Amino acid sequence: MNSTLYRRGLPAHLIAGAFAFLAAGSALSAPKAPLPSGVTLGPSVEGITEYRLPNGLKVLLFPDTSRPTVTVNVTYLVGSRHENYGETGMAHLLEHLLFKGAKKNPDITRQFADRGMDFNGTTSLDRTNYYEVFQASQANLDWALQMEADRMTGSFIAQKDLDSEMTVVRNEFESGENSPSGVLMKRMQSIAYDWHSYGRSTIGNRSDIENVRIGNLQAFYRMYYQPDNAVLLVAGKFDTNATLAKIARLFGTIPKPKRTLPAFWTVEPTQDGERSFAVRRQGDVQIVMLGYKVPSSLHDDSDVMAFASAILGDVPTGRLHKQLVETGKASQVFSFGETGYAPGLQYVGAVVKKGEPVEPVRAALTEAVESFGDKPPTNDEMARIRRMYENEMERSLNDPQRVGVALSETIALGDWRLFFTGRERIKTITAAEVAAVAKRYFKRDNRVTGTFLPEDAPQRAVIPPAPSVESILKEFKPQASTRVSEDFEPTQDNILKRTQLVTKGGVKLALLPKKNRGEAVTVDLRQHIGDEKNLFGKGAVPELTGAMLMRGTSRYTREQLADEFDRLRIAGSPTHFQTTREHLADALRLVAHVMKEPAFPQAEFEQLRRQSLVALEGSRAEPQAVAARALSHHFDQYPKGDVRHANSFDEDLAELNGARLEDLRAFHREFYGTVPAEMAIVGDFDAAAIAPLVDELFGAWKPQANVAPILRRHADVAPLKTTLDTPDKENGFYTARLNLDLNIDDPDYPALTLANYIFGEGGLRSRLMDRIRQKDGLSYGGGSQLEAGDLDRAGAFGISAIAAPQNLQRLDAAIRAELARAVKDGFTAAELAGAKSGLMQQRQQTRSDDGALAAGWTSYLYRDRTYEWSRQFEAKLMAVTLPQLNAAFRKAIDPSKLSVVMAGDQDKAKAGAKANPAP
Repeated sequence: MNSTLYRRGLPAHLIAGAFAFLAAGSALSAPKAPLPSGVTLGPSVEGITEYRLPNGLKVLLFPDTSRPTVTVNVTYLVGSRHENYGETGMAHLLEHLLFKGAKKNPDITRQFADRGMDFNGTTSLDRTNYYEVFQASQANLDWALQMEADRMTGSFIAQKDLDSEMTVVRNEFESGENSPSGVLMKRMQSIAYDWHSYGRSTIGNRSDIENVRIGNLQAFYRMYYQPDNAVLLVAGKFDTNATLAKIARLFGTIPKPKRTLPAFWTVEPTQDGERSFAVRRQGDVQIVMLGYKVPSSLHDDSDVMAFASAILGDVPTGRLHKQLVETGKASQVFSFGETGYAPGLQYVGAVVKKGEPVEPVRAALTEAVESFGDKPPTNDEMARIRRMYENEMERSLNDPQRVGVALSETIALGDWRLFFTGRERIKTITAAEVAAVAKRYFKRDNRVTGTFLPEDAPQRAVIPPAPSVESILKEFKPQASTRVSEDFEPTQDNILKRTQLVTKGGVKLALLPKKNRGEAVTVDLRQHIGDEKNLFGKGAVPELTGAMLMRGTSRYTREQLADEFDRLRIAGSPTHFQTTREHLADALRLVAHVMKEPAFPQAEFEQLRRQSLVALEGSRAEPQAVAARALSHHFDQYPKGDVRHANSFDEDLAELNGARLEDLRAFHREFYGTVPAEMAIVGDFDAAAIAPLVDELFGAWKPQANVAPILRRHADVAPLKTTLDTPDKENGFYTARLNLDLNIDDPDYPALTLANYIFGEGGLRSRLMDRIRQKDGLSYGGGSQLEAGDLDRAGAFGISAIAAPQNLQRLDAAIRAELARAVKDGFTAAELAGAKSGLMQQRQQTRSDDGALAAGWTSYLYRDRTYEWSRQFEAKLMAVTLPQLNAAFRKAIDPSKLSVVMAGDQDKAKAGAKANPAP
């Protein structure tokens, strides 16, 4: 559960598509059977059909058989803008409480875990949504629908749950306070707006989070969590008629509310002068940020502004990158919008290395933005951004898993069909429109960075009202769906049956052709470099060499290479990417060229080094980085210079500063090759045509240096407990580790996998999170991790969590108590059954993702195995008995040997201890 910021990276109506999915179903969306009594049929667009229940609930059904999964998403039209004075953060806090249980489902998170469902909830300015993604089955879908109907009006919203969850949300607030950019954005919101509720961060004010009354939350819940203020969406592999009938039975019994939703009439006045502010906190980077008022996402100018934002902020082709980063003034630039139903903000900014002058960057940044309208986009810039958006849309239309989350943003604007109108709009936007919109809003008196200056003719920007949804949709004509895909069963037997395993030169190749939506294909390449001897003392050179591959080749500059990746629909890195059937051959040729012929430009090397140094310095005071490095150092058993050595901050800085460009060129000549290597290709392609091409491109490319696995050795390490000071940080970090003499083929490994799932890997309803979050309210997030060697025996058991500095010691005590209880009393038969169910469904769902499937193949081929090992391992998981489970955990886990490192502001910890002395 988390709060979200609605940040525009695509045109307003496309924002959902950039990060999630929407596409046409492969089955007819409208049911052939008569509609259930009282249900009315609404509009249908590209496979998605709307229905309306008599109580006002809107239902969107999107059947799609391309994956064996179903997404259920409920969007409530309520967000942080609906909160009143003293109630900031209440929409987000209420989102958390809806996971605490309802009348018929008192333990929702446990029920999620037992079914292996991926679930979450998010809150933004205008809406709150809840979703679950699960393996397609009638039982899973029936449970999800009845649970959502139950918690729509039957959630507990109890005082005892508020008491524990309030501190969890406060911890989430504190975690955000650790981020310089996050704090800067919150201050920008509050200073940019005088009256409108968009001036309040979704996470809320700390005092409101701590003091909100349960009666206020209950009233807020009763007001907004009603069927006439909600949209239910079901997407994936399901029977349309049966599902609509089930929805009508479950949700149709909820009465239509008699209350009237409150109206909101506040309009933010036109800004009448530039404003400025400063946040002064301890930190390691400097940030300059500008904010400009911009129209609602419903306004036509909003889509045009997205083009201006991308032309300014894109990396590496954007104007700001060229003017500030490539000249060395800044290490990073950004540009994005945060808007929604009402007018919002356009953010533009730059990151500057600590100690370097900020004022020249501020001046250059302001001049670049506010002169943009006088320098209209070029044809190349418009074509590049339009192609980028179209590529993003095409990729989003090929992934049916997140359809509900994608539509939540456009639902919040008034109608889900706005997604499609936005897609059509990007085809017609012109350079003249972009320049005109930039002139309209990128004005001095509409900027948040200056001070008030009285003058006779202020340069004000008037924000136009939003048009009606009806006027936008009046001329909209939906397109017919043409996308098809096969119903692929992601079992190990089917994967083995469908995959061709061949060796081309020194490349072990797995080829799995399958019909995908949009003719998508995924490539995963596992390349091996050096051995423990010839890599000794290489420092930062291997990492820098890999990072330089995409910064220019013998044929392309960095900008040209980025354009070529876009042209060939390549998304990802040279070793793991997605493209299409049409472009696969050329994509492989381009990737081979990138890997074999990098140019290593001097300017790009210096830029990369500068960015790396700034990022490293920026992490010096971060509790998580400080604690993690300290724990790694405690377990380190390798000398400085060994690739397995755990570097300190200073050692990393020294290696970065000491790296020379000629070292990178030499390293590439000596160590890069693809013999040996493993490659997997999964998706819509011709295996017979591609296999010879792989042999041609990679089959004979051998490195000069020897290649051998770099193994780690197991060692017992004396336990440690230490707390490190990270001043002026609101949030703290906890990390712990215990080394294990463990290999994935050990008889105890399946039992330990299940035990770790029960203890800390199983999400909110794991024992760990049940204690530190649900019961004690100490942490927003945490979990446990189990590692086992594949070629060696260097395993480990780890635990990590965040908490306020004053709660770190209590967190440590709670974690140790739960670990001791698990060892002493063991786990239960119900926990074992739930873990088996959850893990098996998660593994099956993972295999339905082409990227994960390809990566799985290269991993298995590296160890001379196939998915038969996966099948056998799952059989072993299902065969684990309760005595075996508890015996394996007791044998492996000795709480007395646990090493713990905590990092947080010790002044805050001491102040908290004085304010709340231990009983």
